[in-house]
Amino acid sequence: MKRFAALFNTIDQSTKTTVKVAALAEYFSAADPVDKLWTTALFSGRRPKRAVTTTRLREWAAEVSGVPLWLFEDSYAIVGDLAETIALVLPPNQSSTDHSLSHWINALRGLADVDEQARKAFVLDAWQQLGGTERFVFNKLITGGFRMGVSQKLMTRAMARATGKPEQELAHRLMGNWHPDTDTWHSLIEAEDASADASRPYPFYLAYALEDGPEPLGDPADWRAEWKWDGIRGQLILRDGTYFVWSRGEELMTDRFPELAAAINHLPAGTVLDGELLVWHAGAENPSSFNTLQARIGRKTVPKKLLTDAPVVLHAYDLLEWQGKDIRDTPFAKRRVLLEAACADLPDDAPVKLSPQHQFTDWDTLTDLRATARDENAEGLMLKRADSPYLSGRKKGDWWKWKLDPLTIDAVMIYAQSGSGRRANLFTDFTFAVWNGNDLVPFTKAYSGLTDAEFRKITAWVKKNTLERFGPVRKVTPHHVFEIAFEGIQASKRHKSGVALRFPRMKRWREDKPLQEANTLDDLNEMLRIYG
Repeated sequence: MKRFAALFNTIDQSTKTTVKVAALAEYFSAADPVDKLWTTALFSGRRPKRAVTTTRLREWAAEVSGVPLWLFEDSYAIVGDLAETIALVLPPNQSSTDHSLSHWINALRGLADVDEQARKAFVLDAWQQLGGTERFVFNKLITGGFRMGVSQKLMTRAMARATGKPEQELAHRLMGNWHPDTDTWHSLIEAEDASADASRPYPFYLAYALEDGPEPLGDPADWRAEWKWDGIRGQLILRDGTYFVWSRGEELMTDRFPELAAAINHLPAGTVLDGELLVWHAGAENPSSFNTLQARIGRKTVPKKLLTDAPVVLHAYDLLEWQGKDIRDTPFAKRRVLLEAACADLPDDAPVKLSPQHQFTDWDTLTDLRATARDENAEGLMLKRADSPYLSGRKKGDWWKWKLDPLTIDAVMIYAQSGSGRRANLFTDFTFAVWNGNDLVPFTKAYSGLTDAEFRKITAWVKKNTLERFGPVRKVTPHHVFEIAFEGIQASKRHKSGVALRFPRMKRWREDKPLQEANTLDDLNEMLRIYG
């Protein structure tokens, strides 16, 4: 644990990539293999389940520290992080231990099988043994909230330095459904046949946003364009006579999309497609909106009626593996030729469709085409350099997403709530309303889009203009107007306004606009009619 805590400190206290990579590389070179595996799991989001409720942890920490619970709760509200609050209020540890990271993780996981009194005794004993960063890390593990500023790309770079293996190979090995319970450091990272897992996807290639138009990209002839679909990015893997579906977030979703099993009948084994999961009804010219797809998200099993009401297809736009061979280094234009050949004889009822490419000879033509994206239920355009390989992660230069400008509406802030972490002392989460006659009707929440200076300014105003308090939420005087940007709008029975927005955020603070000139519920309903 001491070695892991030292690594944690180095990463947490530095903003330099070189420092983080060097610290990780040293750790992966010297740490125990089991600890290295659990470290990789933690940095990949594979955290142990919470062993003790946060309510009990707050009560026990207040008891041990001799701090009244109300004062502990107030301190927690200021600090904004439970693990840090506990580490700060507890008295110094009376003993020390040199147990490994994996020892503490396995001990925490074992708490699921004991009663509450035994859990309390274990936690209090651990607090007695651990101090400083080790205690903080332990608290993070027990609350199930362990997160670090380490990207997958940074971690694989460090592993490459420590092991001598190529970054791209390591990124592929870390994809898929592995876990320290079923894998070892050797089988995951070192073994020559680590890629033999039939279900393992490839790391996704991610595009950068194109902000100012495509002209700086050079000759249009060097580029290919297609719709940026508004669905779920996924890989369809056909290997060993079965199929697997993975999301971009490395979530195995095979059971949620049983209709894709039919792809086995139309495409050969050893095929991996990258594309967009979309609801597409038979005979329809365009996919249904993302709102329809939401009914399928989060379901482990899908009833027959939903399969009929929201049939999903994979709109394929890239081919990553063909006839069992990894072809990601092949230029995009050649991969596209192979993809078109693979999809050429697909029947109309196949669960895979070929995503079309657009013909254009100049950027003006493409600009006009982009303006029609919402008519196709698309978010904009994807631009891909014809000679680009399929890389891992977000790389700038070859793939760009050129999205439509967001929809916007001017709204009034009526509630405010403080943030968490480094913004625990600021009000950052706001509820917004529009006019319905003489009444303000809440319709959305947003918490991003302002600068730190603007958050500090609005925080000072909230403190002086609070009308009522509801726990952490403050009702404020209706006064400030904000321009809210969002990607989509849909009808909602759960919201008083009758609408729900997709990806709402604050585009700007309209200090120039009086309260009375904010938009109305009729304006929202008109947007719903056009774009919903």
